[in-house]
Amino acid sequence: MSTYRAAIIGVGKKKRPDGQVAFGITYHHAAGYAVLDNCEIVACADLVQENADAFVEKYPGTNAYLDFHKMLAAENPDLVSVGTWPHSHASIVIAVAEAGVKAIHCEKPMATTWFDAKRMVDACKQNGVQLTFNHQRRFGEPFLKAKELLDDGAIGELVRLEASCSNLYDWGTHWFDMLFMYNDERPVKWVLGQIDPSGGHSVFRVELEGQGMSHFLWENGVRGLVLTGHESNLGCANRLIGTEGTIEVGVNGGPNLRVRGKGDADWRVIETTQGLHGGEHFVAAIADAVACLDSGDEPVLSARKALQATEVIFATYESARRGARVDLPLEVEVDPFTHMREHPVA
Repeated sequence: MSTYRAAIIGVGKKKRPDGQVAFGITYHHAAGYAVLDNCEIVACADLVQENADAFVEKYPGTNAYLDFHKMLAAENPDLVSVGTWPHSHASIVIAVAEAGVKAIHCEKPMATTWFDAKRMVDACKQNGVQLTFNHQRRFGEPFLKAKELLDDGAIGELVRLEASCSNLYDWGTHWFDMLFMYNDERPVKWVLGQIDPSGGHSVFRVELEGQGMSHFLWENGVRGLVLTGHESNLGCANRLIGTEGTIEVGVNGGPNLRVRGKGDADWRVIETTQGLHGGEHFVAAIADAVACLDSGDEPVLSARKALQATEVIFATYESARRGARVDLPLEVEVDPFTHMREHPVA
């Protein structure tokens, strides 16, 4: 088993004393590296000295930098986690890939444009770097058990997958990714979407829609539907609809997982020990990424999988901009969401 030197770019704020999660998400990445016998956290970089110093307090012996380029040159890490805001992901990931690291684990969403998302993936391929994105919910027990129920035929043949959340881009990237997991990563043929670009808010300086809808078709005939906005709740986080029943994940005010399938007169609750979101999912994501460096296997959170979810998000924006269905692969000449905000329909 190889040993690896890990570094963090963008540690963010120190965790608050009350335990709330309004702190740098890469603390979760660091927890994943820290529990692995073959990983050592050697360095961190952050634009704010106070943030870097706080990280060193948590992980003594870590060397802190304000410039990640200097960190890369001085520390020569094997693994780098990127936890900065999305608008900087592309430039940082490409620079890290060109510095000769073995693997990069980047936070989601991938990037603020479809062009930049593809650039990141291409740069890592060209430099032989394993690239993963932190759609960590793929390791969550409720989602994995839902997939097991589906694969075991509990609801017959899969017909439709649905999800709802506050927005397509920041939260939605998890659900698009999860729907691909349920449907065995099959390619999407087309996307038909609509959004209201007004009435939303910004996350990490990225403007989001007020409400949105993404309807799409996979090549195996399964349909997908993602609804966003506070008035677009489906009553659960994910819904899997088959020819003989339904599975629901994250039921509003209810269980994390339930099924009403073949032989079920009513909903049957499936017990889970984990919720939909937790630090243990981050630890599992890091462990898988590191293990795949040794095995050569494709990581569960590979860039290939992240890119397919990201493509559907930007295809939804483009469909709304055109007022028409968008066939994949996606080809765009402008950033569709920005274009709609700057050229509103009269």
